Amino acid sequence: MSTCVQAVPPAGAVLPGGASAGAPRCRIAPSALALIGSARSGLAAAEAESSPAARYVAAHLAALRAAAAVVAARPEPGSGRRRRPQSVWELLLRVEPALREWAAFFAAGAAKREAAEAGLSRAVSPAEADALLRDASTFVSLAEDTLGVRAQPLLPLLLTAG
Repeated sequence: MSTCVQAVPPAGAVLPGGASAGAPRCRIAPSALALIGSARSGLAAAEAESSPAARYVAAHLAALRAAAAVVAARPEPGSGRRRRPQSVWELLLRVEPALREWAAFFAAGAAKREAAEAGLSRAVSPAEADALLRDASTFVSLAEDTLGVRAQPLLPLLLTAG
């Protein structure tokens, strides 16, 4: 769960990220931060994939992890009674209604991802995989913004001899 606290540095101080003194700062649960990091890694993996099906799967899973990060950071409204299991997309609708259209979009792509995961190479065209990768990248950024997490692009791995 994330909690926002009022920062109280010296007057005129500038906080990390350019925020000014007195601006609210949110603490994000380590699990949510880990999921956002995993989503960013998934986007990098998707970009490296040559197979459209593998690129689609990796991009969709990156978006799923970003949605899970938002769900993990937000308290779920409800009555406290047990409910049937729900997908992260259904939970995202309840905890962050502003992402409703994104949740519907990625939920609709789940069957195509499952077909690609099952090895149906014609389930996804190269154009569909590229479009989903762009959309997933946008969604991960929106999830980061929603959580107040500054985007941390992954640095390319440097290979050293020896």
